[in-house]
Amino acid sequence: MLSPKRTKFRKAHKGRIHGKAKGGSTLNFGAYGLKATSPNRITARQIESARRAITRHMKRAGRVWIRIFPDVPVSQKPAEVRQGKGKGTPEFWACRVKPGRVMFELDGVSREVAKRAFELAAAKLPLNTRFVTRLGDEG
Repeated sequence: MLSPKRTKFRKAHKGRIHGKAKGGSTLNFGAYGLKATSPNRITARQIESARRAITRHMKRAGRVWIRIFPDVPVSQKPAEVRQGKGKGTPEFWACRVKPGRVMFELDGVSREVAKRAFELAAAKLPLNTRFVTRLGDEG
C-alpha cells in the first residue's frame, strides 16, 4: 500500500475540500483516464483496490499510472474511549481529491477494455467519476 516514507508532522487537521482541482486535470501519460467529478478523501487501501481491479481486468496488458498519492495521515481514537485526552493515533493514509482531478491513466489497451476497467475501479472509490480520453470524448 502507498504511504509516505517520512513526513514533517505526524498528525494533520481534517480540513475541507473546496473548489476544483488546480492541476492534474488533463491526461499526461495514457490515452484513457478516470477523472473525479466530486470531492472526497481516498484512502491508500481504496487506491490499491482500484489499481488491482484495473490490472486484473486488463490481464496485465498495457500500462497503468496512478496520479494520486495518499499523503494525509488520518487519526482515530479507539472505540468506547471518552472525549478529551488528546488526538488519536494515525491509523491510515488518505489523499484529498478535488473535482476535475485525473486519478488513474491507462494506455496499451482498447477503449472498451479501458472503459470496463475504469468502471470496476470506480466501484471501489467513494466519489463520482468520469471516463475521459485523449481525444476529449466522454462516455
